Amino acid sequence: MKPIISIMLPEPTFSKQFRLGLNSLVLESSDSMRITGYALTLWTNAWRALDAVGIGNSLRQTSTQMKGFKIASPDTGLFTSETALDKDGKFEGYESRCVRRRDLLEALVNELPVGTIRYSSKVVTIDELGRFKLVILADGSILKTKVLIGCDGVNSVVAKWLGLAMPVGIGRSAIRGMLEFPNGSGFDPMLHVKFGGGVRFGFLPIDDKTVYWFCTFTPSQVPSCKPFSLSMHEEDWPEKPIKLKQFVLSHINKMPEEAQGMVEKTLLDNISCAQLKFRLPWNILFNNIVKNNVCVAGDALHPMTPDIGQGGCSSLEDSVVLGRCLGEALLKKSNDDDDDDEFERIEKGLEKYRRDRTWRSFSLISVGYCVGFMQESKGKMMSFLRKVWFSNYTANVFVKMANFDCGDLVL
Repeated sequence: MKPIISIMLPEPTFSKQFRLGLNSLVLESSDSMRITGYALTLWTNAWRALDAVGIGNSLRQTSTQMKGFKIASPDTGLFTSETALDKDGKFEGYESRCVRRRDLLEALVNELPVGTIRYSSKVVTIDELGRFKLVILADGSILKTKVLIGCDGVNSVVAKWLGLAMPVGIGRSAIRGMLEFPNGSGFDPMLHVKFGGGVRFGFLPIDDKTVYWFCTFTPSQVPSCKPFSLSMHEEDWPEKPIKLKQFVLSHINKMPEEAQGMVEKTLLDNISCAQLKFRLPWNILFNNIVKNNVCVAGDALHPMTPDIGQGGCSSLEDSVVLGRCLGEALLKKSNDDDDDDEFERIEKGLEKYRRDRTWRSFSLISVGYCVGFMQESKGKMMSFLRKVWFSNYTANVFVKMANFDCGDLVL
Protein backbone atom coordinates (compact mmCIF):
# COMPACT_ATOMS: atom_id res chain seq x y z
CA MET A 1 0.00 0.00 0.00
CA LYS A 2 1.40 3.37 -1.01
CA PRO A 3 1.32 5.90 1.84
CA ILE A 4 -0.85 8.96 1.17
CA ILE A 5 -2.39 11.89 2.92
CA SER A 6 -5.97 10.80 3.52
CA ILE A 7 -8.64 13.47 3.89
CA MET A 8 -11.88 11.92 5.04
CA LEU A 9 -15.40 12.79 3.87
CA PRO A 10 -14.21 15.92 2.35
CA GLU A 11 -15.98 19.20 2.50
CA PRO A 12 -13.50 19.61 -0.39
CA THR A 13 -12.45 22.86 1.20
CA PHE A 14 -9.58 20.97 2.73
CA SER A 15 -8.12 19.54 -0.43
CA LYS A 16 -5.96 22.56 -1.11
CA GLN A 17 -2.84 20.75 0.06
CA PHE A 18 -2.68 19.91 -3.66
CA ARG A 19 -1.64 23.44 -4.50
CA LEU A 20 1.56 22.69 -2.62
CA GLY A 21 2.10 19.44 -4.52
CA LEU A 22 1.22 17.02 -1.73
CA ASN A 23 -0.08 13.60 -2.79
CA SER A 24 -3.54 13.36 -1.23
CA LEU A 25 -6.77 11.42 -1.49
CA VAL A 26 -10.20 12.69 -0.46
CA LEU A 27 -12.64 10.06 0.82
CA GLU A 28 -16.34 10.83 0.36
CA SER A 29 -18.99 8.52 1.82
CA SER A 30 -21.72 9.38 -0.69
CA ASP A 31 -21.72 8.27 -4.32
CA SER A 32 -21.43 11.82 -5.72
CA MET A 33 -20.62 15.35 -4.64
CA ARG A 34 -22.91 16.43 -1.83
CA ILE A 35 -24.56 19.83 -2.23
CA THR A 36 -26.99 19.73 0.68
CA GLY A 37 -27.76 23.19 1.98
CA TYR A 38 -28.46 26.08 -0.30
CA ALA A 39 -26.00 28.86 0.40
CA LEU A 40 -23.60 30.24 2.95
CA THR A 41 -22.35 33.69 3.81
CA LEU A 42 -18.62 34.14 3.29
CA TRP A 43 -16.96 36.99 5.17
CA THR A 44 -13.60 38.72 4.82
CA ASN A 45 -11.59 35.87 6.31
CA ALA A 46 -13.16 33.37 3.91
CA TRP A 47 -12.37 35.49 0.85
CA ARG A 48 -8.76 35.81 1.97
CA ALA A 49 -8.60 32.02 2.19
CA LEU A 50 -10.26 31.58 -1.21
CA ASP A 51 -7.79 34.03 -2.75
CA ALA A 52 -4.95 32.04 -1.20
CA VAL A 53 -6.11 28.93 -3.08
CA GLY A 54 -6.81 30.85 -6.29
CA ILE A 55 -10.60 30.66 -6.69
CA GLY A 56 -11.82 33.85 -5.02
CA ASN A 57 -12.27 35.87 -8.19
CA SER A 58 -14.31 33.21 -9.99
CA LEU A 59 -16.76 33.01 -7.08
CA ARG A 60 -17.07 36.78 -6.92
CA GLN A 61 -18.53 36.69 -10.43
CA THR A 62 -21.59 34.75 -9.22
CA SER A 63 -22.29 36.57 -5.94
CA THR A 64 -23.19 40.08 -4.81
CA GLN A 65 -21.15 42.09 -2.32
CA MET A 66 -23.17 42.75 0.83
CA LYS A 67 -23.26 46.46 1.65
CA GLY A 68 -24.41 46.32 5.26
CA PHE A 69 -27.20 45.42 7.67
CA LYS A 70 -30.87 46.27 7.95
CA ILE A 71 -32.32 45.37 11.35
CA ALA A 72 -36.07 45.17 11.94
CA SER A 73 -37.86 46.25 15.07
CA PRO A 74 -39.04 43.21 17.07
CA ASP A 75 -42.27 45.11 17.81
CA THR A 76 -43.28 46.39 14.38
CA GLY A 77 -41.28 44.11 12.07
CA LEU A 78 -40.25 47.15 10.03
CA PHE A 79 -36.59 47.79 9.20
CA THR A 80 -35.73 50.71 11.46
CA SER A 81 -31.94 50.45 11.77
CA GLU A 82 -29.36 50.39 8.99
CA THR A 83 -25.58 50.11 8.98
CA ALA A 84 -23.83 50.71 5.68
CA LEU A 85 -20.50 48.92 6.03
CA ASP A 86 -19.15 50.17 2.73
CA LYS A 87 -19.41 53.83 3.79
CA ASP A 88 -17.85 53.67 7.24
CA GLY A 89 -14.09 54.01 7.51
CA LYS A 90 -13.83 51.66 10.48
CA PHE A 91 -15.04 48.79 8.28
CA GLU A 92 -12.52 49.42 5.53
CA GLY A 93 -11.32 46.24 3.80
CA TYR A 94 -14.29 44.11 4.80
CA GLU A 95 -15.96 41.79 2.28
CA SER A 96 -19.08 39.67 2.56
CA ARG A 97 -21.06 37.75 -0.06
CA CYS A 98 -23.64 34.99 0.01
CA VAL A 99 -22.51 32.10 -2.20
CA ARG A 100 -24.40 29.08 -3.47
CA ARG A 101 -23.01 25.96 -1.85
CA ARG A 102 -22.96 24.24 -5.24
CA ASP A 103 -20.84 27.03 -6.73
CA LEU A 104 -18.30 26.81 -3.91
CA LEU A 105 -17.98 23.03 -4.03
CA GLU A 106 -17.72 22.90 -7.81
CA ALA A 107 -15.03 25.59 -7.81
CA LEU A 108 -12.99 23.62 -5.28
CA VAL A 109 -13.48 20.24 -6.95
CA ASN A 110 -12.54 21.63 -10.36
CA GLU A 111 -9.12 22.58 -8.97
CA LEU A 112 -8.28 18.98 -8.08
CA PRO A 113 -6.49 16.44 -10.26
CA VAL A 114 -8.74 13.75 -11.73
CA GLY A 115 -9.17 10.83 -9.34
CA THR A 116 -8.45 12.86 -6.23
CA ILE A 117 -11.89 12.23 -4.72
CA ARG A 118 -12.90 8.65 -4.03
CA TYR A 119 -16.68 8.41 -3.72
CA SER A 120 -18.70 5.67 -1.96
CA SER A 121 -15.93 5.44 0.63
CA LYS A 122 -17.62 5.09 3.98
CA VAL A 123 -15.10 4.78 6.80
CA VAL A 124 -15.78 2.04 9.33
CA THR A 125 -12.81 2.38 11.65
CA ILE A 126 -9.25 3.61 12.02
CA ASP A 127 -6.33 1.38 12.99
CA GLU A 128 -2.57 1.77 13.30
CA LEU A 129 0.43 0.10 11.70
CA GLY A 130 3.51 1.45 13.38
CA ARG A 131 3.39 5.19 12.79
CA PHE A 132 1.08 4.84 9.79
CA LYS A 133 -2.69 5.03 10.09
CA LEU A 134 -4.96 2.48 8.44
CA VAL A 135 -8.33 3.74 7.22
CA ILE A 136 -10.72 0.81 6.90
CA LEU A 137 -13.70 1.29 4.57
CA ALA A 138 -17.10 -0.41 4.46
CA ASP A 139 -16.21 -2.22 1.22
CA GLY A 140 -13.23 -3.88 2.91
CA SER A 141 -10.58 -1.58 1.43
CA ILE A 142 -7.72 -0.52 3.67
CA LEU A 143 -5.78 2.69 3.02
CA LYS A 144 -2.37 3.26 4.54
CA THR A 145 -1.73 6.94 5.24
CA LYS A 146 1.03 9.13 6.59
CA VAL A 147 -1.42 11.87 7.58
CA LEU A 148 -5.10 11.50 8.39
CA ILE A 149 -7.21 14.66 8.29
CA GLY A 150 -10.78 14.36 9.52
CA CYS A 151 -13.08 16.81 7.79
CA ASP A 152 -16.03 14.52 8.33
CA GLY A 153 -18.51 16.87 9.91
CA VAL A 154 -20.34 17.12 13.19
CA ASN A 155 -20.43 13.36 13.80
CA SER A 156 -16.76 12.93 12.92
CA VAL A 157 -15.24 9.45 13.08
CA VAL A 158 -11.79 11.00 13.40
CA ALA A 159 -12.83 13.33 16.23
CA LYS A 160 -14.20 10.34 18.10
CA TRP A 161 -10.92 8.46 17.52
CA LEU A 162 -9.04 11.47 18.93
CA GLY A 163 -11.21 11.35 22.05
CA LEU A 164 -13.13 14.58 21.48
CA ALA A 165 -16.55 14.70 23.11
CA MET A 166 -19.55 14.63 20.79
CA PRO A 167 -21.12 17.99 19.91
CA VAL A 168 -24.19 18.84 21.96
CA GLY A 169 -27.59 20.15 20.97
CA ILE A 170 -28.36 23.70 22.08
CA GLY A 171 -32.14 23.41 22.02
CA ARG A 172 -32.42 25.45 18.81
CA SER A 173 -33.23 24.60 15.21
CA ALA A 174 -32.72 26.31 11.86
CA ILE A 175 -35.07 26.47 8.86
CA ARG A 176 -33.44 27.54 5.61
CA GLY A 177 -34.72 28.33 2.15
CA MET A 178 -33.75 29.77 -1.22
CA LEU A 179 -35.87 31.45 -3.88
CA GLU A 180 -35.26 32.43 -7.50
CA PHE A 181 -36.83 35.61 -8.91
CA PRO A 182 -36.83 35.34 -12.75
CA ASN A 183 -37.20 39.11 -13.15
CA GLY A 184 -34.96 40.11 -10.27
CA SER A 185 -35.64 40.24 -6.52
CA GLY A 186 -35.32 44.01 -6.10
CA PHE A 187 -33.84 43.58 -2.60
CA ASP A 188 -30.97 45.80 -1.49
CA PRO A 189 -27.65 43.93 -1.18
CA MET A 190 -27.92 43.98 2.61
CA LEU A 191 -28.31 41.37 5.35
CA HIS A 192 -31.89 41.88 6.57
CA VAL A 193 -32.39 40.59 10.13
CA LYS A 194 -35.17 40.45 12.71
CA PHE A 195 -34.63 38.83 16.10
CA GLY A 196 -36.28 38.48 19.51
CA GLY A 197 -38.91 36.37 21.20
CA GLY A 198 -37.06 33.12 20.63
CA VAL A 199 -36.83 33.59 16.83
CA ARG A 200 -34.26 35.07 14.47
CA PHE A 201 -35.20 35.58 10.83
CA GLY A 202 -33.03 36.99 8.07
CA PHE A 203 -32.41 37.06 4.34
CA LEU A 204 -29.87 38.38 1.85
CA PRO A 205 -29.43 38.29 -1.92
CA ILE A 206 -26.98 35.85 -3.49
CA ASP A 207 -27.20 37.73 -6.78
CA ASP A 208 -29.78 39.90 -8.57
CA LYS A 209 -32.23 37.02 -8.96
CA THR A 210 -31.63 34.71 -5.99
CA VAL A 211 -32.31 35.23 -2.28
CA TYR A 212 -31.30 33.02 0.64
CA TRP A 213 -33.31 33.15 3.87
CA PHE A 214 -33.06 31.54 7.30
CA CYS A 215 -35.03 31.25 10.53
CA THR A 216 -33.38 30.00 13.71
CA PHE A 217 -35.50 29.50 16.80
CA THR A 218 -35.72 28.00 20.27
CA PRO A 219 -38.73 25.64 20.37
CA SER A 220 -39.01 25.83 24.16
CA GLN A 221 -39.55 29.60 23.92
CA VAL A 222 -41.95 29.55 20.98
CA PRO A 223 -45.46 28.22 21.81
CA SER A 224 -46.36 27.79 18.12
CA CYS A 225 -43.72 25.05 17.82
CA LYS A 226 -45.96 22.60 19.67
CA PRO A 227 -48.36 21.69 16.82
CA PHE A 228 -45.68 19.97 14.80
CA SER A 229 -42.60 17.89 15.44
CA LEU A 230 -39.17 19.00 14.26
CA SER A 231 -37.70 15.51 14.40
CA MET A 232 -35.34 14.70 11.55
CA HIS A 233 -36.78 11.29 10.70
CA GLU A 234 -37.03 10.73 6.95
CA GLU A 235 -40.68 9.72 7.06
CA ASP A 236 -41.61 13.20 8.33
CA TRP A 237 -40.25 15.01 5.26
CA PRO A 238 -43.26 14.70 2.86
CA GLU A 239 -45.41 16.95 5.06
CA LYS A 240 -42.88 18.84 7.14
CA PRO A 241 -41.86 21.57 4.62
CA ILE A 242 -45.44 22.88 4.57
CA LYS A 243 -45.47 23.17 8.35
CA LEU A 244 -42.02 24.74 8.35
CA LYS A 245 -43.20 27.41 5.93
CA GLN A 246 -46.32 28.05 8.01
CA PHE A 247 -44.21 28.39 11.12
CA VAL A 248 -41.88 30.96 9.56
CA LEU A 249 -44.77 32.97 8.09
CA SER A 250 -46.48 33.10 11.48
CA HIS A 251 -43.42 34.80 12.95
CA ILE A 252 -42.81 37.36 10.23
CA ASN A 253 -46.43 38.48 9.79
CA LYS A 254 -45.51 42.02 10.87
CA MET A 255 -42.65 42.32 8.41
CA PRO A 256 -42.96 44.02 5.00
CA GLU A 257 -44.99 42.15 2.38
CA GLU A 258 -41.86 41.57 0.31
CA ALA A 259 -40.32 39.45 3.08
CA GLN A 260 -43.49 37.47 3.65
CA GLY A 261 -43.98 36.94 -0.08
CA MET A 262 -40.44 35.63 -0.41
CA VAL A 263 -41.10 32.83 2.10
CA GLU A 264 -44.57 32.15 0.71
CA LYS A 265 -43.22 31.67 -2.83
CA THR A 266 -40.34 29.40 -1.82
CA LEU A 267 -40.82 25.91 -3.24
CA LEU A 268 -41.19 23.18 -0.66
CA ASP A 269 -38.21 21.36 -2.18
CA ASN A 270 -36.13 24.43 -1.32
CA ILE A 271 -36.90 24.41 2.41
CA SER A 272 -34.93 22.42 4.95
CA CYS A 273 -34.64 22.13 8.72
CA ALA A 274 -31.87 21.00 11.05
CA GLN A 275 -31.27 20.93 14.77
CA LEU A 276 -28.29 23.08 15.80
CA LYS A 277 -25.30 21.63 17.63
CA PHE A 278 -21.94 22.92 18.76
CA ARG A 279 -18.82 21.62 20.41
CA LEU A 280 -18.41 22.84 23.95
CA PRO A 281 -15.52 25.30 23.55
CA TRP A 282 -13.54 24.01 26.52
CA ASN A 283 -13.45 20.58 24.88
CA ILE A 284 -11.19 22.11 22.26
CA LEU A 285 -8.93 23.68 24.90
CA PHE A 286 -8.51 20.59 27.06
CA ASN A 287 -8.67 17.73 24.54
CA ASN A 288 -6.72 16.61 21.49
CA ILE A 289 -7.53 18.14 18.12
CA VAL A 290 -4.20 16.68 16.95
CA LYS A 291 -2.57 13.40 17.88
CA ASN A 292 0.67 12.39 16.20
CA ASN A 293 -0.20 12.37 12.46
CA VAL A 294 -3.99 12.74 12.85
CA CYS A 295 -6.03 15.95 13.11
CA VAL A 296 -9.50 17.39 12.51
CA ALA A 297 -10.67 20.48 10.68
CA GLY A 298 -13.93 22.21 9.74
CA ASP A 299 -17.08 21.00 11.48
CA ALA A 300 -15.19 17.99 12.77
CA LEU A 301 -13.11 20.44 14.79
CA HIS A 302 -15.39 23.36 15.62
CA PRO A 303 -19.09 22.78 14.97
CA MET A 304 -20.76 26.06 15.93
CA THR A 305 -24.06 27.88 15.75
CA PRO A 306 -24.69 29.95 12.59
CA ASP A 307 -25.24 33.23 14.43
CA ILE A 308 -22.10 35.03 13.21
CA GLY A 309 -21.88 33.24 9.86
CA GLN A 310 -18.45 31.74 10.53
CA GLY A 311 -18.92 27.97 10.14
CA GLY A 312 -17.86 27.75 6.50
CA CYS A 313 -15.50 30.71 6.77
CA SER A 314 -13.47 29.20 9.60
CA SER A 315 -13.33 25.88 7.73
CA LEU A 316 -11.68 27.67 4.82
CA GLU A 317 -9.23 29.23 7.27
CA ASP A 318 -8.41 25.74 8.58
CA SER A 319 -7.64 24.50 5.08
CA VAL A 320 -5.05 27.16 4.32
CA VAL A 321 -3.34 26.97 7.72
CA LEU A 322 -3.27 23.18 7.58
CA GLY A 323 -2.01 23.11 4.00
CA ARG A 324 0.81 25.47 4.88
CA CYS A 325 1.78 23.55 8.03
CA LEU A 326 1.86 20.23 6.16
CA GLY A 327 3.69 21.77 3.23
CA GLU A 328 6.42 23.08 5.50
CA ALA A 329 6.68 19.67 7.14
CA LEU A 330 6.67 17.48 4.02
CA LEU A 331 8.34 19.54 1.32
CA LYS A 332 11.38 20.80 3.21
CA LYS A 333 13.52 17.73 3.81
CA SER A 334 17.19 16.88 3.87
CA ASN A 335 19.00 14.29 1.76
CA ASP A 336 19.36 11.84 4.64
CA ASP A 337 15.67 11.88 5.59
CA ASP A 338 14.07 8.58 6.56
CA ASP A 339 10.50 7.70 7.54
CA ASP A 340 11.08 8.50 11.22
CA ASP A 341 12.39 11.96 10.36
CA GLU A 342 9.42 12.59 8.10
CA PHE A 343 6.91 11.53 10.75
CA GLU A 344 8.60 13.81 13.27
CA ARG A 345 8.30 16.73 10.85
CA ILE A 346 4.64 15.87 10.22
CA GLU A 347 3.95 15.85 13.95
CA LYS A 348 5.66 19.21 14.39
CA GLY A 349 3.66 20.63 11.50
CA LEU A 350 0.36 19.43 12.94
CA GLU A 351 1.35 20.70 16.36
CA LYS A 352 1.83 24.14 14.80
CA TYR A 353 -1.63 23.80 13.23
CA ARG A 354 -3.02 22.98 16.68
CA ARG A 355 -1.48 26.07 18.21
CA ASP A 356 -2.76 28.28 15.40
CA ARG A 357 -6.34 26.99 15.44
CA THR A 358 -7.19 26.18 19.07
CA TRP A 359 -7.87 29.67 20.40
CA ARG A 360 -9.37 30.85 17.14
CA SER A 361 -11.84 27.95 17.22
CA PHE A 362 -12.59 28.53 20.89
CA SER A 363 -13.36 32.21 20.23
CA LEU A 364 -15.61 31.60 17.23
CA ILE A 365 -17.68 28.94 19.00
CA SER A 366 -18.06 31.05 22.14
CA VAL A 367 -18.94 34.32 20.42
CA GLY A 368 -21.38 32.60 18.04
CA TYR A 369 -23.22 30.95 20.91
CA CYS A 370 -23.44 34.18 22.93
CA VAL A 371 -24.69 36.20 19.95
CA GLY A 372 -27.41 33.64 19.24
CA PHE A 373 -28.44 33.59 22.89
CA MET A 374 -28.78 37.37 22.99
CA GLN A 375 -30.61 37.58 19.68
CA GLU A 376 -33.25 34.97 20.42
CA SER A 377 -33.79 35.04 24.18
CA LYS A 378 -37.05 36.29 25.65
CA GLY A 379 -37.47 38.48 28.73
CA LYS A 380 -37.82 42.20 29.40
CA MET A 381 -34.16 42.78 30.27
CA MET A 382 -32.87 41.00 27.16
CA SER A 383 -35.40 42.79 24.96
CA PHE A 384 -34.26 46.12 26.41
CA LEU A 385 -30.59 45.33 25.80
CA ARG A 386 -31.33 44.35 22.19
CA LYS A 387 -33.13 47.63 21.53
CA VAL A 388 -30.65 50.03 23.13
CA TRP A 389 -27.37 48.26 22.51
CA PHE A 390 -27.16 44.99 20.63
CA SER A 391 -28.86 46.11 17.42
CA ASN A 392 -26.14 48.73 16.95
CA TYR A 393 -23.43 46.30 18.01
CA THR A 394 -24.40 43.53 15.58
CA ALA A 395 -22.34 44.79 12.65
CA ASN A 396 -19.26 45.20 14.84
CA VAL A 397 -19.45 41.59 16.03
CA PHE A 398 -19.73 40.17 12.52
CA VAL A 399 -16.94 42.31 11.08
CA LYS A 400 -14.57 41.91 14.03
CA MET A 401 -14.77 38.11 14.02
CA ALA A 402 -14.26 38.09 10.24
CA ASN A 403 -11.20 40.33 10.38
CA PHE A 404 -8.71 37.46 10.36
CA ASP A 405 -5.99 36.63 7.87
CA CYS A 406 -5.06 32.95 7.57
CA GLY A 407 -2.07 33.83 5.38
CA ASP A 408 -1.14 32.30 2.05
CA LEU A 409 0.24 29.01 0.78
CA VAL A 410 3.64 30.22 -0.37
CA LEU A 411 6.45 28.40 1.44
